[in-house]
Amino acid sequence: MVKLSDNPSIDTAAKLVGLAVVMFAFVFVVMVPLYDVLCDTLGINGKTGTEAYTSVPAAVDESRVVTVQFIATNNEGMPWGFSPSTSIMKVNPGAVNDTVFLARNPLPFAMVAQAIPSVSPARAAAYFHKTECFCFNRQPLDGGDSAELPLQFIVDQDLPRDIGTITLSYTIFDVTERAAGDLASR
Repeated sequence: MVKLSDNPSIDTAAKLVGLAVVMFAFVFVVMVPLYDVLCDTLGINGKTGTEAYTSVPAAVDESRVVTVQFIATNNEGMPWGFSPSTSIMKVNPGAVNDTVFLARNPLPFAMVAQAIPSVSPARAAAYFHKTECFCFNRQPLDGGDSAELPLQFIVDQDLPRDIGTITLSYTIFDVTERAAGDLASR
């Protein structure tokens, strides 16, 4: 057994600190990537991917209508007004669809936000393709300003027939401190 000193309490404290460092490293180095792989493999959390979908020519299935619901929520402490311009759209698979979300910064100073999407049911995430989305980039807004945040999407024709409704939910987060450069460049 390794002995760090002649004092057993210093030995114990050093071992406990070392154990805490190892546990902390394990959580962030092993568990976070493992969680991401597990979510991607099982389709948990309705992740829609981080890159824009490139559309390919396809016929629109006008014989089928899918309901798309839009929900907007603010993360705790985010003071912005944030909402979809419409809460429900009826779309045909294969068609390109456009809508906007509305954002307003009520504070007297500039802030930066980031929206994180989630699709449910989780099985639908693979068939919901965003070709343009405000969620791809951080959204800076000066104090008192408002913005229309564009969203363009396609519901894939291969969406399973038993899925008639898709819910796209966005949670908006305050990332002002992490995005100080975004505000400086304005």
